[in-house]
Amino acid sequence: MEMPATKPDATVGADAKPIPSPLAGVYASAGARMGVWFGCALPDNFGDPAAEYRFANQTVALEDKNYRTHLKFTGPDRVRYLNAILTNDIKDLAAGQGTVSLLLNPQGHILAEIETYALADHHVGISYAMIREQLVQWIDKYIIMDDVTLADETDRWGTLALEGPQAGAVVKELARVDLQQLKELSSVDARLLSDHAAATASPEGGSQPAVSQVPCRIVKRSPGGVAGAEFVVERHHLQTLWRILLEATRSHGGGPAGYTALSAQRLAQGVPWFGYDFGEKQIPHEAGLENSHISYTKGCYTGQEIVERVRSRGHVNRRRVSLLFSGDDVPEPGIPLTADDGKEVGSVTRAARLWDPPRIIGMGYVRKDAEAPGTSLHWPGGTATVIGLP
Repeated sequence: MEMPATKPDATVGADAKPIPSPLAGVYASAGARMGVWFGCALPDNFGDPAAEYRFANQTVALEDKNYRTHLKFTGPDRVRYLNAILTNDIKDLAAGQGTVSLLLNPQGHILAEIETYALADHHVGISYAMIREQLVQWIDKYIIMDDVTLADETDRWGTLALEGPQAGAVVKELARVDLQQLKELSSVDARLLSDHAAATASPEGGSQPAVSQVPCRIVKRSPGGVAGAEFVVERHHLQTLWRILLEATRSHGGGPAGYTALSAQRLAQGVPWFGYDFGEKQIPHEAGLENSHISYTKGCYTGQEIVERVRSRGHVNRRRVSLLFSGDDVPEPGIPLTADDGKEVGSVTRAARLWDPPRIIGMGYVRKDAEAPGTSLHWPGGTATVIGLP
């Protein structure tokens, strides 16, 4: 199967050998076209990216999230420790709640994006497998006097996700979990019933358990505001989980979606990707993450001085923007953006062709004097109009 060069930013290991997929056999049987996304071998498409894009917007899409690294934190000092290295507030998370944060270097630049989940007796940090080794080193070096144990459990866990208007209905059918009752990034333990049969009625009026069940943690995850859920399972359950979710999504008019469609979906939503649209070259305010990833009321953390300095100044010299491109070609990452006088004012990070209606949109960074919506810029294939700020 052909592997297109869909690489993340070079600062996060874009030239490394792709991390193999734990579902490689499933995708080979399905005839999926594979690509390299987030440094991992992931489905590029299942034959029709336009239909896959519509699944995520109109019915329900099944998505592979096995590009992630899973870190387990135990010990009595884990909350204090995590709160001291991450940008968001960890200390007030109750069991079953989560938040998304950044790990910064002392200069305020972004080393990693990390989702942190509080469970009954430990915390879980979820980030990107492409920075797995560096992340463990960065985090571990700060554990000096703290009673904290860090365990890398990446090889133990896998994740599949549902996204779209019918995602909630599928979750309720399979797991008896109502997503509407959960806050974003909240999670519950559940068991998915196999064969898309929640239970069968017995003659006595009770219920008869399904032949097999898949234990999982269901996380409400709705990127861009579209309803969704993630299913975290031990890896030996992944193939069974895929079969259950595939059957369920198809029964609701959906199906699997590859990353050609998902990249377009996130660009349409204005949702940036770590390693593509932000990373070590940026500080949070440049990437537009100051409201979603940072707490300004918690205690000190690495890089806080820079974050507070930028906040007090009130602006940065360049910012991430969404762009609408003219022309027939999709701009490559790194393509320069110029003003009418020919001066370079920014560059493209990622772009994609969208459907419904057809258009080409993307993201990039531009100077402050070019960030206003409606600003018309130029790239070698045509014009690029700023259509939104974070």
